[in-house]
Amino acid sequence: MHFIPEALDEYVVKHSENEPELLQQLTRETYQKILQPRMLSGHYQGRVLSMISKLVNPKNILEIGTYTGYSALCLAEGMQKDGELHTLDINEELFDFQRKYFDKSVYGAQIFQHLGDAMDIIPKLDKTFDLIFIDADKDNYPNYFNVIIDKLNVGGIILSDNVLWSGKVLETLKKDDTSTKALLEYNALLKKDPRVETVLLPIRDGLTISRKL
Repeated sequence: MHFIPEALDEYVVKHSENEPELLQQLTRETYQKILQPRMLSGHYQGRVLSMISKLVNPKNILEIGTYTGYSALCLAEGMQKDGELHTLDINEELFDFQRKYFDKSVYGAQIFQHLGDAMDIIPKLDKTFDLIFIDADKDNYPNYFNVIIDKLNVGGIILSDNVLWSGKVLETLKKDDTSTKALLEYNALLKKDPRVETVLLPIRDGLTISRKL
């Protein structure tokens, strides 16, 4: 979803940081071999994630929704030298694909994959985090927030992807559209919850930055 004319969007991308070669390779192979390649964060949003991570300089990162590993590698660019990135996904078919690219990067030994339901895994993680990225099933966004907020350090950042949901957040809600309903609830939750301060950015399909107070 583009919020500005395509030519202007291309100008924005052209005048942002270049996409690293490893991520270009990951993108090509994702489009060649994996279903729904549009789920990939992509060049521009990836550079946004990288920049935010570098500004936060997190010790520990949590990612909910790995897909093929693109966003994890972007977030890892800002991680401290002795830091860890824990990424969760329910799709076991992508596990080896992710691992291949993690191990090709300089962050391989610092990236830990968790396979299964995030709502089961997160409470068992004996860590607190400085940066959390949510990009998984939209129906569970409110639940994810409730389970991660106590694991986020004060001053830590939550990044939430797809919060505009191709503009469906402005449309009349259909009875069977549980994803849009959950996102509307989630966006309202981030706005009202006194534990965080939030700004919603119209980047691609909507990216929210929330900071724990």
